[in-house]
Amino acid sequence: MSNTNQLMLFLDVVQQGSFTKAAALHNMDNSALSKQVKKLERDLGVQLLNRSTRSFSLTTAGEEILEQAIKLKDTINHIQFIADSYQSEPKGVLRITSPIYFGHGYLQPVISKFMKTYPDVQIVHVLSDKKNDIISENIDLAFRLSKLEDSNLIAKKIADTNFILIASNDFIKEHGRPTTPQDLIALPSVLYTNGDMTIDQLTISNTVGSPDKTTYKMKGNYKVSDVRTTISAVRDGLGYALIELSNLHRPLDELGLTLLLPEHEVSTRDTAIYAVYPHRKHTKLAKLFVDEVQAYIGTPPRWLVYLSETN
Repeated sequence: MSNTNQLMLFLDVVQQGSFTKAAALHNMDNSALSKQVKKLERDLGVQLLNRSTRSFSLTTAGEEILEQAIKLKDTINHIQFIADSYQSEPKGVLRITSPIYFGHGYLQPVISKFMKTYPDVQIVHVLSDKKNDIISENIDLAFRLSKLEDSNLIAKKIADTNFILIASNDFIKEHGRPTTPQDLIALPSVLYTNGDMTIDQLTISNTVGSPDKTTYKMKGNYKVSDVRTTISAVRDGLGYALIELSNLHRPLDELGLTLLLPEHEVSTRDTAIYAVYPHRKHTKLAKLFVDEVQAYIGTPPRWLVYLSETN
């Protein structure tokens, strides 16, 4: 194995924070990875890591060499970007991460078509509602429903978000239909939480047509980390919920659900759906895939029909 490859392994060990996680990225045994890092240290003639039983720390030499390894990785990525631009047919490995429900409903149909169209492409799709560290986990492309924050990541907006309030018809029969935000927050809700965020606050216009909004604390005895389960719990009458419209897969009336306070404006929480890249010069393969996702979702996004088909 070349020193370049060994340097990339060393970089992964540091960024992952453990030999175990770095080895998993490369389908290697811990011992094999450790031997490669030790060989790198012998070849360079310096110690890079201070090792203990359960942890490690960088030596002074390791800190300086790590800085250069990061630059080397950027150079290698740029070389790949140049090579990709000359390829007539897309090929290679594309590592994607997405929220579970978004991946099921909107990415999998695109992936199926994409891989049939480009048989030399390999795709690794990590579905998780938590935000992965796409740099340390070697992710090429992430789809996120979030705020656009300043960072080293590059983001392209795929669609606007549309938050709605929903409840089951049986829930309305039991509790009555709320006509004001105050009526609503007095009722039980199903709260979505995934470790990174908890949707337990509702920001909504005070009256119909009013630009003024108030934020309310939602109450509920059921917190769940999966959107599908959230919707199922609402259908079972456990409470109302605040969800993003793209999480639906059929019109509300087909799901036995109804829209609450439809004439009030619900805050989007300053979020949108983004495709996020770790580098400004993203690969041709990643760009092509994002274009396919954008075309599949459409403008306006295809999920808006789920509201127009309700009564």
